[in-house]
Amino acid sequence: MNQFEFLLIPIWVMVVATAGLVIGLLAKGADRILLARLQRRVGPPLLQPFYDVAKLMRKHSMVPQGSFAALFLYLPAAGVCAMAVALALVPVPGWYQPPAQLGDMLVLLYLLAVPAVVIMLSGSVSGSTFGAIGFSREMSMMLAYEGPLLLVLLSVAIHVGVAQGGFICLSLTEIVAWQQANGNLVATPWLWPAVLAFLSVIPANLGVPPFDVPEAESELLEGPLLEYSGPALAMFKLMSTLKTVVVFSLAVVLFWPGALTGLAALAVHLFKCLVLFLLAKTLLRASVGRMRIDQAFLFYFKWPELLGVLSLALVLLGSLRG
Repeated sequence: MNQFEFLLIPIWVMVVATAGLVIGLLAKGADRILLARLQRRVGPPLLQPFYDVAKLMRKHSMVPQGSFAALFLYLPAAGVCAMAVALALVPVPGWYQPPAQLGDMLVLLYLLAVPAVVIMLSGSVSGSTFGAIGFSREMSMMLAYEGPLLLVLLSVAIHVGVAQGGFICLSLTEIVAWQQANGNLVATPWLWPAVLAFLSVIPANLGVPPFDVPEAESELLEGPLLEYSGPALAMFKLMSTLKTVVVFSLAVVLFWPGALTGLAALAVHLFKCLVLFLLAKTLLRASVGRMRIDQAFLFYFKWPELLGVLSLALVLLGSLRG
């Protein structure tokens, strides 16, 4: 890679992140409208998330006494940067292929953990009691859902890697290409447990009901985010928006990519992401109450973990028979 190509990568990441923010904020607007309709309310306008971010950007960020000011203010920006790079790592079948220099699925797994770490550290450095409680809850939830997520990614990587004549494939671009040639993994029965495990991990990974226990507005008053305001709080909203786009786009890429090209491929990809978004987030949020931290922790150690282990075992058995 020459110097010119190296300098182009940050610019490309910014372009992809900007597009992701626009799409993610529109999806959040649609989510709020649908939730309101399900609850027989009118709801806000579609562009309300844009208005919220713009309003926060115009305000002043207050720094509480006793906090670590530098970390308090700049941690949210680090989370946004991590999610921008993560989004640039996820291909859009038939439309966008990430530069190989950015990294692979292993790098993406590490980047997906950054927002949880940012939330934990932000709650800790704020000096707030509610932030400290949110820190411990976020850590518990992260320990619970990271295991199933890793098992799902391993199941897909080993399945595709063995089918290609090797052992493991960590390139999302190659995983998409293999599915385009051999059929989507969502139609593979021994990967159905992995599909269910990934879908069940999404709400906790994004911190939405019924697994929003680290923030829990009615209990912890937003927990780690309680002391944040202005642009710093806006950064948290942008981080959450980018992570939402990354997670749902990753779900489509892993199990349900398309075979089209051009604008049609992009439109179909976004439609699939929106369908998963409304099913795995909006409808779930409208129909299920928040779990206690012990209930959520045990849930992930029981069902998604079991599904992930089952899927990985089936993939390994299939590779041994092959």
